[in-house]
Amino acid sequence: MKFPTEMVELPSKGLVYPEDSPLRSGKIEMKYMTAREEDILTNQNYIKQGVVLDKLLNSLIVSKIDYDDLILGDKNAILVAARILGYGKDYAFKYKGEEVVADLSKCPLRFIDEESITVGTNEFTYILPATETEITYKILTNKDEKLIQAEIAGLKKLDKDSSTELSTRLKYAIQSVGGDRERKTIRDFVDNYLLARDSRSFREHLMNTQPDIVMETTVTTSNGIEEDVTIPVTANFFWPDL
Repeated sequence: MKFPTEMVELPSKGLVYPEDSPLRSGKIEMKYMTAREEDILTNQNYIKQGVVLDKLLNSLIVSKIDYDDLILGDKNAILVAARILGYGKDYAFKYKGEEVVADLSKCPLRFIDEESITVGTNEFTYILPATETEITYKILTNKDEKLIQAEIAGLKKLDKDSSTELSTRLKYAIQSVGGDRERKTIRDFVDNYLLARDSRSFREHLMNTQPDIVMETTVTTSNGIEEDVTIPVTANFFWPDL
């Protein structure tokens, strides 16, 4: 039996992927969720391992892609599309003690700035404002995310009170410092020479420019006031019965 499918647009437009990558088309074909995918969502082993959403998306994606190649913003857009295909566009959540409903289909995509990229490469340039140091950086992929989580977990074993997520992500994102691409140089720079104000400026730059889906909506409260809010991704995003 042929399952119905939909084409999902990627915020990156496919421009960060190599020319020979199937992701270069800027779209992914996905099938509608079935009882098989609901089995995945309720698999306790997947939930405990923290891989349940990756297993879900791998089951839903029809296009022949390497899932780990997806940049995180594209993966986020696919996650929202999976929720819509599975349970519909209406998503209820609590806001200031009231239940409100967001239309997920109206969440806009923040597309990549085509002028800032050399097509087919995932690398960008940024000048840190305080020290005027030029760095190049990449948009993190699902593979990078796995490596980051593994490194953070390893550091936690050495020091349970450690909190290294911010610096670890920077070490994976930054690809060169002043033209130097040695990983040792980059790690040393992040740990010892990256000023807090430069770090903050770079992270704000990433937040405002990386392709992604914008999880924002306008809600009307019980007193008739419209407010712009960020849509929280809670347990009932994929488990609406909860």
